[in-house]
Amino acid sequence: MVIPAIRVDAPLMPLGLLPDRSLASPPEADTNLAGWYAAGTAPGASGTAVVAGHVDNESGPAVFYNLGALKKADTVEMARADGRTAVFTIDAIEVYDRQRFPSAKVYGSSGRAELRLITCGGGFSTEDDAYLGNVVVYAHLTGVRVTPRPAGDWKAPARDRGRDRGPRAP
Repeated sequence: MVIPAIRVDAPLMPLGLLPDRSLASPPEADTNLAGWYAAGTAPGASGTAVVAGHVDNESGPAVFYNLGALKKADTVEMARADGRTAVFTIDAIEVYDRQRFPSAKVYGSSGRAELRLITCGGGFSTEDDAYLGNVVVYAHLTGVRVTPRPAGDWKAPARDRGRDRGPRAP
């Protein structure tokens, strides 16, 4: 995942749900790691893809520390398993109180390819040692491009791999 406006370039790990049905989060110790809800929509497919990351930990800022600084029209790039990159354009950045988090609005599908980026925010309670809310970025798919492979990382298409086709004509 790349978010140029806030200089994020981070890998994603799959996330699931906790026993209370809330979204799990990536390990707190890895400050440059975000997680995608793997049982949900893949980024770039029709529906709402959800990515979560920490704002900080005890050692300092984490991957989504500057999420609230994003603006409408900034972009988010998501590398896909099919070798393409889904490009999303930000529509809105909202902050919600954790007691009144609008799950249907955040996680619900709009019938088009969308992305939600979620982190903690909305102030910090020293009494509870917890953030009071969440920052949610809303974005929609605006492009898909082929992701170039790094030099030396060429692989034959799956249908040709492992097949001995004999000598080839010049």
